[in-house]
Amino acid sequence: MTLSFVRSLSLSSSAKSTGWFRNCRWLVAASALSLLSACGGGGGGNGGSGNHLFIPNGGSSSGGWQKGVFKPSSDYANKCAVPRTGIDPATNKAYSDVQGTVADENNFLRSWSNETYLWYSEIPDLNPASYSDPLAYFDLLKTSATTASGNPKDKFHFTYSSAEWYSLSEQGVTAGYGLEFSRISSYPPRNVVVAYTEPGSPAAAKNIKRGAKLISVDSYDFINGGDKATVDKLNAALFPLAGEVHTFEFQDYGSSATYTVTLQATNVTKTPVQNVKVIDTPTGKVGYFLFNDHIATAEQELYDAINVLSTAGVKDLVLDIRYNGGGYLYIASELAYMIAGNAATTGKVFETTNFNDKHKDKGLFGETITPTPFYNASEALGSLPSLNLPRVYVITTGNTCSASEAIINGLRGANVEVIQIGSQTCGKPYGFYPEDNCGTTYFTIQFKGVNNKGFGEYSDGFVPSATDNGLDLIKGCPLGDDLTHDLGDTAEKNLATALQYRAIGSCALPNSLLGIRLPPADISNASGTLNKQPGLTNRIMK
Repeated sequence: MTLSFVRSLSLSSSAKSTGWFRNCRWLVAASALSLLSACGGGGGGNGGSGNHLFIPNGGSSSGGWQKGVFKPSSDYANKCAVPRTGIDPATNKAYSDVQGTVADENNFLRSWSNETYLWYSEIPDLNPASYSDPLAYFDLLKTSATTASGNPKDKFHFTYSSAEWYSLSEQGVTAGYGLEFSRISSYPPRNVVVAYTEPGSPAAAKNIKRGAKLISVDSYDFINGGDKATVDKLNAALFPLAGEVHTFEFQDYGSSATYTVTLQATNVTKTPVQNVKVIDTPTGKVGYFLFNDHIATAEQELYDAINVLSTAGVKDLVLDIRYNGGGYLYIASELAYMIAGNAATTGKVFETTNFNDKHKDKGLFGETITPTPFYNASEALGSLPSLNLPRVYVITTGNTCSASEAIINGLRGANVEVIQIGSQTCGKPYGFYPEDNCGTTYFTIQFKGVNNKGFGEYSDGFVPSATDNGLDLIKGCPLGDDLTHDLGDTAEKNLATALQYRAIGSCALPNSLLGIRLPPADISNASGTLNKQPGLTNRIMK
């Protein structure tokens, strides 16, 4: 599964049936480079077991489609047009697939959505037998309502192949070069620069720097090219299969010269926690680290980072989540505990899950609904260390989403002071339970999370402000992303501002000036969108 920065201005069902919706590839329009809105979200799952405990809400055990009448999704689970054989890596058991039809797969999606979707009553009830592609059918099983600002109410509806989802979420492995791009300007002349590289990746080995601007790909003009042949070549190179070799032309920030590098795509293992450091200041030591992804492998890395900072005796923490789109909620809870410690979190919940009105008393699988606590221990690691801090400084951008926002909201619910440096977050208080059926893992919005104080309405994001209203406005300093300095460099504007705020208790400049965006060519105060995969930009339950 590869998320895209871009898509064409329209998307047909036939495009989805060729695999576009699942793969979310770059589709560069002739005149625009637009952000994909179909991919996004967050949640967790039952590992594709198919053992549903839903109470039937109508329908008979035979007969065709009847509008408004639904059989239980368990009647259709794992009935596949092309059954899988072998062992499921998520369960280490044989796949439970049996021979079925596309209509069975569509019926499963229809009933499962009706049972679990947060706004199930707003889904159009479409005849599953009328659709030949489950991916195209699934894309229609959501609300078409908009928010007061005119944005889609549901922006976070997506799928993965189940094998890709397991590889990414549990092992942190994805095919590519280890490059993460930031899209500064959408329209020609386009401006896309490197946000960071993964340690040990092909991109890191070629010393591709943060802030390097992408000029061309395989000699095709990335900045202005828009014809179909160029688009196809860009797509192929930017989202390669492991083993493919492509050539990229870059221009480092502040340089007039360009250079080319040849990169071979490989299966890159993500390093979700980077740049752990202790910063000496006149008033004590300050910890810092970059946290990029709430995936399973982050647990050990966060544990190690907090141990390093605790041993050093840091007095404050700057948590850099500017590129963290989310992932597993339990990781967010563990980190929040490791920041705040026992005194602040004992007797308080990290997040309470609100489902649709069919699940007021029982969860999606028949379980008793239990709020997510501040986890002070890990099944794999045992008791967790903690910094016992009364406050935390967080660096954010519009790419800070879902489980990352849950850290902010959960800590504020426990009366831990949060100082926000950077940009307004993306606004995803919703979450998912991934559901594997017939080789595709589906994500549909199933719950909303609220903190210990009952607050969870931040669908427009958290905003750094001169004052803290206890809701969506958080005390702090609005800034763009400084792509001209390395992450963790104390001269980088967001980290420098956090340290200065700690020293003087306010922003160096009035908030009205801090929020001003410079021209796109100047990336020291930029607003960019990352090409994060949707499974890394959501709140996932496990």
